Amino acid sequence: MTEANVTRPAPAAPAIVRPSVLKNSLKVERVSPALGAEISNVSLVDASQDAELFAEIKALWLKHKVLFFRDQDITPLEQQTFAECFGELDVHRLYPGLPEAPKILPIDAVARSGIPDSDNLRSFENNWHSDTMNQPEPLMGAVLRCVTCPEVGGDTLWANMALAYETLPEHVKQQIEGLYARSSIEVAFCGGMPIEKRHETAAKNPPPEHPVVRIHPETGEKILYVCMGYVTSFTNWHVAKRVQYGQDMHDRNHMLSYLASRATIPEFQVRLRWRPNTVAVWDNRSTQHYANFDYGAQPRRMLRAGIKGDRPV
Repeated sequence: MTEANVTRPAPAAPAIVRPSVLKNSLKVERVSPALGAEISNVSLVDASQDAELFAEIKALWLKHKVLFFRDQDITPLEQQTFAECFGELDVHRLYPGLPEAPKILPIDAVARSGIPDSDNLRSFENNWHSDTMNQPEPLMGAVLRCVTCPEVGGDTLWANMALAYETLPEHVKQQIEGLYARSSIEVAFCGGMPIEKRHETAAKNPPPEHPVVRIHPETGEKILYVCMGYVTSFTNWHVAKRVQYGQDMHDRNHMLSYLASRATIPEFQVRLRWRPNTVAVWDNRSTQHYANFDYGAQPRRMLRAGIKGDRPV
């Protein structure tokens, strides 16, 4: 057979490779034993346009519960587009979004008077909480980007609430099995409103009831789902296995405080020191977070996209 008669396969078309892979592969570095990983060598703009890359990120998100991305110089609309890869985005019930990206909520904590430690300092984030627990279907997660932050201070902490449940004493697990708690927007956000406005807001947002131990719909983990930021009371505490005498009703308040305090245990936490263009992406179902308010009148501006979730079970 002569060389002229040999049939050679046609050259393969060049593969389309995302820009981030052409530079480097995705790098993952754990930040604490409990939860959290920093992801580098990736652009969130690329991830929003590449289903394979986004699938890698989501798998890491479910595993580590909160992911940190540095040096993400992106627009609010690009942040919104990336967040939409997780699912439909939420619009906050009380505060407006940005004109150019209406599902991006600006979060500013400043002293309006310019005087540190004055009564005009405002921050609703410096308590342990899971976002929108006051809604029947709380957020699944959030994508938060730092625009401006103090040189020192303003860190955010996250707690692994699956680990908080797993390490409970067995007798406590038995005592809270099947227990439900009620959450309130009035308690969380309306304390400074005139009483008529507070009652009006509460009437428009009836407090839902959630299981104290919820099941993660994707990982199957059991998660302790109680926080002082929203929860006002247990709704089905008064049953024979918990209350035999009137004094046992006091245990209700002790148990609520004890369960909520689990988020404050350092071994369950990770802490992020912000820089401009740092992005944190967290699973709101399995974590709680706390934005440290230790920076006085210095400006701190964050942009948050909230991802809609489902009813906890």
